[in-house]
Amino acid sequence: MISHLSLENLSVRRGGRLLFESLNLTLDAGEAAALTGRNGAGKTSLLRTIAGLVQSEAGTVGFGPQDPGAARALGLHLIGHLDGLKPGRTTREELTFWSLWTGGGEVSIALAIETLELSTLLDLEVRRLSAGQRRRLALARLIAAPRPLWLLDEPLSPLDAGWRRRFGQVMANHLSTGGLIVAAVHDPLPVPHKTLEIGA
Repeated sequence: MISHLSLENLSVRRGGRLLFESLNLTLDAGEAAALTGRNGAGKTSLLRTIAGLVQSEAGTVGFGPQDPGAARALGLHLIGHLDGLKPGRTTREELTFWSLWTGGGEVSIALAIETLELSTLLDLEVRRLSAGQRRRLALARLIAAPRPLWLLDEPLSPLDAGWRRRFGQVMANHLSTGGLIVAAVHDPLPVPHKTLEIGA
């Protein structure tokens, strides 16, 4: 279980351009951080660096006493700005595939369907869903295959006001059970959080 995240003197370069340098952040169980900054500042790259998909130029990403490879393989979810859903699958097929792939089961899948009100969408192909419905389906993985660290890229952007409030409750529940959240946002994050401005 990941109960700690630390970024120490982290620097990332992409395409020959230094995005940020000497960046520091510490989160313990139950804490969240909002990544802010202009478009292109490196918020998405930072999330991908924490997830191990982008190599840092300098500095470290730590998960307490856990080996970083094991922590990343079993302890985190990355939900990108793009939903990463296959349009030809049904909602049921897509949720089941991703949930089982990342360690979920029938009970947790049922909870995700109930929490994000997906039951009426299960037999619809993903291509027929609205942007907000697709985002709810993508976010359902967080519940269907529970992992402690959530890395979220603009999680609220396609959601209406009601669903932003509802997902705020989901995030609050996750934090209350010892989870951690790092979210790249332009809109206010609806839970207590630290703020890390990228490119300040």
